Amino acid sequence: MTASGSAVPLGQRISVWLEHALGAVAHSTVGTRLKRWGLTGKALVASIPFFWLMLFFLVPFVIVLKISFSDAQIAMPPYQPVVSWASERVLQIKLNFANYAFLIEDNLYWKAYLNSIWVAAVSTLLCLLIGYPMAYAIARSNPATRNVLLLLVILPFWTSFLLRVYAWIGILKNNGLINNTLMSLGLIDQPIQMLQTDFAVYVGIVYSYLPFMILPLYANLEKMDLTLLEAAADLGCRPWESFLKVTLPLSLPGVIAGCLLVFIPAVGEFVIPALLGDPGMLMIGKVLWTEFFNNRDWPVASAVAIALLLFLVIPIMFFQRAQDAGSAEARR
Repeated sequence: MTASGSAVPLGQRISVWLEHALGAVAHSTVGTRLKRWGLTGKALVASIPFFWLMLFFLVPFVIVLKISFSDAQIAMPPYQPVVSWASERVLQIKLNFANYAFLIEDNLYWKAYLNSIWVAAVSTLLCLLIGYPMAYAIARSNPATRNVLLLLVILPFWTSFLLRVYAWIGILKNNGLINNTLMSLGLIDQPIQMLQTDFAVYVGIVYSYLPFMILPLYANLEKMDLTLLEAAADLGCRPWESFLKVTLPLSLPGVIAGCLLVFIPAVGEFVIPALLGDPGMLMIGKVLWTEFFNNRDWPVASAVAIALLLFLVIPIMFFQRAQDAGSAEARR
């Protein structure tokens, strides 16, 4: 290998190697058969991560779904098999739907669902109100400083999520940074109770998931054609009118993507409410943990997880289908 060849980045070497490998496959007998089946080189490359995601999402989902239809027992594993042999030639399938019925009958679960949705919705709204101006400022900033600002947004990811939540305990506790500063300035006489409150949970969620709101918004705003704003100004629109009539509608895909990236994980959040919130705060993530590890009722816990997943995935699928239909009609 020459000296110039040794300076080629590793990523470029891998890309060239994959290109040659796929080219060899395409011209071989295997490549001919793949073309008959409708698989091209690009489709083959895309199928690898797709298969990876399906393997590590679909298989665990099927396992949890199976457990949700089983009966609990005091053994290892703590649930009875769904499929068993009643005799040598008779296969017995026993499905227990009482686990899902129990979620409706016991108000603990649907209250936990509603409270989790409320906390996630408020946190998402706060992230949007804070993240949109930040993303807009970064997208309209000087290109020389834009990368620095993006680095500051991504920088918290370089630290462990758990350590960042623990840091907020030191900030919000009665003898923490905020209370000590306010008392030293004479603004308060006694500490303000901030830790183990709903306020602390909102602060922790907004802080942790704010980058997931900023990055999709920035990607959308940065690609926006600024000549549209110039045209709006030429037509007599004031800056706030141009924002409401041009910028905001064009940035809706970024808003929706950011809201989904924040809302979905916030619904099932466990660490932040457990460390920063009130011990009696009902969140579905805490209920799941209690059912799995304290009560050892894996079938009910699996039913809770499946119900939560369906509650989140089904509306998103309908929304995505409606959005695709709207985009298809707009292209006509």
